[in-house]
Amino acid sequence: MQTQKPSVSLIRATSYEREALRESLVILLEPFGGIAAFVKKGDRVLLKPNLLTGSRPGKECITRAELVYEVAQMVIEVGGKPFLGDSPAFGSAKGVAIANGYLPILEELNLPIIDFHGQRYQTISDNFNHLRLSKEAMEADVVINLPKVKSHAQLTLTLGVKNLFGCVPGKMKAWWHMEAGKDANRFGEMLVETARAINPNLTILDGIIGHEGNGPSNGEPRQLGILAAASDIFALDRAMVEILNVPPEQVPTVAASQRLGVCPELTAIEFPHLNPDLLKIEDWRLPDKLMPIDFGMPRVIKSTFKHLYTRFIKEPISVYGRN
Repeated sequence: MQTQKPSVSLIRATSYEREALRESLVILLEPFGGIAAFVKKGDRVLLKPNLLTGSRPGKECITRAELVYEVAQMVIEVGGKPFLGDSPAFGSAKGVAIANGYLPILEELNLPIIDFHGQRYQTISDNFNHLRLSKEAMEADVVINLPKVKSHAQLTLTLGVKNLFGCVPGKMKAWWHMEAGKDANRFGEMLVETARAINPNLTILDGIIGHEGNGPSNGEPRQLGILAAASDIFALDRAMVEILNVPPEQVPTVAASQRLGVCPELTAIEFPHLNPDLLKIEDWRLPDKLMPIDFGMPRVIKSTFKHLYTRFIKEPISVYGRN
């Protein structure tokens, strides 16, 4: 039986103004059958933006509130029940969102915003069969992943797969930075397995204005004029590294998805609108210097988190996957 090719929708989009952005999203999702192809009446729909920090508003470190607003509106119009969630590195999801201008959309749409709570899940991976993930993400009827295009001082780029690390509750993020941070390949594989477990139904990537240089928060805004969408998160990330002119092997998440056999070859991806070569950016700025993933944590802190992790893995294990 012939397997259907994954499809990545790529379009030019230059404005966050509501009417123009709505029109862009309709065009972007048209090849898939629109938002109704993903959301049915009564579905509880997690919208997972990048809510990294509240300390640099205006620096395009997070997913734009305007994009979240339009996607939430589309979900509501087809009868879905959207809610926002994330696990920021610092502060609460609501605090970070409000610091970045989300309050008007939260109030206008009566949109709940939650912090994630962890539960241990068994996965299909032998190396990572004990992932502690957001209960809210795993139990949502639909997950719509809303990442931001950014350079990243530890992982070169953060795209769709990396954004789902936000579905790992806060203290466990620190654990994984230490447990797998000595080996970028292993850390990349952990992120890929997290993405496979969360299994987002749809990823819509905010590349209208990206964040280049010393990201994920210490770089600068960069006009890209791109929106991207796919149900296959690994195909989307593969297309985006091509657009940004970054070799896949330099991005641990993309390299890991290739090693694990979940990343399609570029030639095996369908592009119903624009091909990546028509959107190519030749001078996208990467970090000046890559930092260690494990932050060089002192051994005593590592020991403390190891103790906490040992306690975590005594919890009951839920079965793999959302769908």
